[in-house]
Amino acid sequence: MTVSLGVHAGQQNLAMDELRALWRKLDEARVDWISAWDHFYEAPPKGGTQPHFEALATLGALAAETRHARLGCLVFYVGYRNPALLAKAATTLDHISGGRFELGLGAGWHIWEATAYGYPFPDIGTRLDMLEEAAQIVRRLLTEERTTFSGKHFQVDDASCLPAPIQPRLPIWIGGVGEKRTLKIVADHADGWNAAYLDPGEFARVNGVLSHWCEDAGRDPASLRRAVNVTFNLALDDAGVARQRRQLAEDWGDAADRVAGGALLTTPDGAVERIMAYVEAGADEVNVALRAPWDEEALDAYLETVMPAVRRAAG
Repeated sequence: MTVSLGVHAGQQNLAMDELRALWRKLDEARVDWISAWDHFYEAPPKGGTQPHFEALATLGALAAETRHARLGCLVFYVGYRNPALLAKAATTLDHISGGRFELGLGAGWHIWEATAYGYPFPDIGTRLDMLEEAAQIVRRLLTEERTTFSGKHFQVDDASCLPAPIQPRLPIWIGGVGEKRTLKIVADHADGWNAAYLDPGEFARVNGVLSHWCEDAGRDPASLRRAVNVTFNLALDDAGVARQRRQLAEDWGDAADRVAGGALLTTPDGAVERIMAYVEAGADEVNVALRAPWDEEALDAYLETVMPAVRRAAG
C-alpha cells in the first residue's frame, strides 16, 4: 500500500517570491504533489478583499521552480476557460515541467467571484453538462491528431494540439462529490477523483459510490486514483490546536463544522493516524491545503516527521 502525500497551496495572501520559496521548500522536501486552485478571489470568500493570483500564470511559475513533484490545479472551473484552451495550456505546462503536469477539472462553486468578473454562473445541472463536454474535448485534444466535437456548450473543429504532452497519457482529475452526476462523469472520463474536506468515514462512503459508478461503466475501479484534500490546521501542542480551531471557525463561518471534519486539526502525534484513516478509507493521495498564514513550525514538523512516518506506516 502506497500513498501520495501532497500540498494544495492556495496562491492568496502571499507575495510571488514567497510562493516560489514555498514551492522550492516543498519540492526539496519531496512532497509528491503540489497544486494551486482556480480562483480570482480568496477562498473561503471574503468579498475580494485579499490578494490572489490567477491560476494558469501561477502554474507556469510553479512548473519552472520545481523539479520533482507532480503538479496541477484542483480544480479548474470549466466556465472560466474554453476547454480547448485548457488542453493547450496543459500540454504547455507538461513541457515546462518535464512531464509532471496533471489537469484538474470541476463544475465550480465560487459564484461571488464569477459574478464580479462578469462570467455567467448557470445552475449546477448546466455546469455539470459543461464539465462532461470539457472532459471529452480535453482528452481527445491531448491524444488525437485532430479533434472535432460539437456540444451544446463547447465546440472544436478539426483542431490539433501540438506539441503533444510529454506524458503518453496526461492525467485528468475531476473534483467534486455529487453522487448522481459528478461521480458518474468521473467514472466515465477521468483518471483521478479529488474530494475536498470530507471526514474519513464520509470519504469512504462516497468512494464506494464512485466504485459502483465505475462498475456500471464497465471500468475496473482500481484504474481510478482517489485523492482527498484536508485543510492544514496542524499545531505543535494542544493550545495551538485550539487556536487553529478558532481560526477555522472564523474563516469558514457556517461551513466551519463541515470543513473541520476534513481538517488536519491535531498535533503531529495525531496526524499520522488521521492521514492513515483516509488511506484505509481508500485514498491513494492525501493533500494538505495551505492557506496563509500557517504555523511554519507545524509545516516543518509535517514535512520532516509526519510524512516519513506516514510513508513507513503505508509501507
